[in-house]
Amino acid sequence: MLDKTGIAKRIAKEVKDGYYVNLGIGIPTLVANYVREDISVEFQSENGVLGMGPFPMDGEEDADIINAGKQTITTLPGASFFDSATSFGMIRGKHVDLTILGAMEVSEEGDIANWKIPGKMVKGMGGAMDLVASAENIIVAMMHTNRAGESKLLKQCSLPLTGVGCVKKIVTNLAVLEVTKKGFKLLERAPGVSVDEIIAATEGTLIIEGDVPEMSL
Repeated sequence: MLDKTGIAKRIAKEVKDGYYVNLGIGIPTLVANYVREDISVEFQSENGVLGMGPFPMDGEEDADIINAGKQTITTLPGASFFDSATSFGMIRGKHVDLTILGAMEVSEEGDIANWKIPGKMVKGMGGAMDLVASAENIIVAMMHTNRAGESKLLKQCSLPLTGVGCVKKIVTNLAVLEVTKKGFKLLERAPGVSVDEIIAATEGTLIIEGDVPEMSL
């Protein structure tokens, strides 16, 4: 089973040379720490940063350099800072190759709910709606079940949707799954996790073809 760092390490393998990548709040922010050093990647944050690097070492934080989640970050040589209009112009103009988001629920049809739990106060959907509406490739980083042990990979989302039919791949603490027209296709299982455990933790339709390999990090 993976922890949050393990999920980020596995997603980092999906990042290709030359990609422009948007990192959402939560687990996705860790991905920048684990991308291969032999490739060139531009990480974008919707608050107006292009060229994010790993998180700073203790004592080296600059409170003026933050990501969309208000965490202190580092920037790489050549990084740029710009206003929100320019940032969202980049997102809405489809200039981001990969978007990595967290989620509370994902449906077997690729719908995502990641902005609101009814009854709890939130300030609004924020940039998530622009990201899921504009991105061609969306990978979700999430836990497979909630704190009550209930599946978060569902036939239909129960929470208000952020986007419809947009998620391409999901990496959880248990597995890597691809969203297909027939449901969640199991691609890899986390170290020490059996296929039966993944079946038990998945409410949505799960497609299993042959032996499912254990993922490497």
